[in-house]
Amino acid sequence: MNFIDTHTHIYSEEFDEDIALVIQRAKEQGLSKIFLPNIDITSVQRVLDLQSKDKDLFCSMMGLYPGSVTEDVYNQLEEIKPYLNKDNVIAIGEIGLDFYWDRKFEQQQILAFKTQLLWSSEQDNMPMSIHCRKAFDEILKCLKEDNRKEFHGAFHCFAGDIQQAKKIIEMGFYLGIGGVLTFKNAHLVEIIKNIPLEYIVLETDAPYLTPVPFRGKRNEPSYVKIIAEKIAEIKGITLEKVADITTENALKAFKLV
Repeated sequence: MNFIDTHTHIYSEEFDEDIALVIQRAKEQGLSKIFLPNIDITSVQRVLDLQSKDKDLFCSMMGLYPGSVTEDVYNQLEEIKPYLNKDNVIAIGEIGLDFYWDRKFEQQQILAFKTQLLWSSEQDNMPMSIHCRKAFDEILKCLKEDNRKEFHGAFHCFAGDIQQAKKIIEMGFYLGIGGVLTFKNAHLVEIIKNIPLEYIVLETDAPYLTPVPFRGKRNEPSYVKIIAEKIAEIKGITLEKVADITTENALKAFKLV
């Protein structure tokens, strides 16, 4: 079986001591690709350094995460933009809007998101990994104002309702599904029941959002198989089918086929 983790931060300090073992376990569980979304300028080199360890396994994304946006947003964006042209950078990410904690830098976040949408357009409709937390309407507004016929990429850690899922899919995006699906009373179960597998990609968001039965511990890409098993259970299909279709979806979403 072949899996792709479309969103993981294993370049972070939490993995410094055992990254070789983390990579080994991922490969043992059938991971053929692991996508590394950037956060801000401080993580760029970490992303590139990890990617250099295995260029067949790792693909990078470059972007400014909404939670990292500050008053100095123009300089933040200028620092990151040149890295879009590095080898093996497949997408702009992770980008988006996050109004969960506060809206202090709301306008700066919107500016950053719109700017990075423009980068995508300029880079031959480059795929995007979109972070959306308590900001779906605002993100939808920005996407509609972009006037593009179709987007590429995924809504990372999708947490919306069925209507929001359908709107995203209509625009060309896939739904990134991770460990939250395994949590008790997860509303995502209904999403999985009602959305065709052809619109779903797998992710871990490691080291965060670790699936049951490892919840509370550090997440890692090898656990993507647990998420796939849960999807197979919900849909009443084989794990092999989930692996095959979600892998094909990931390659399509990020223009790797």
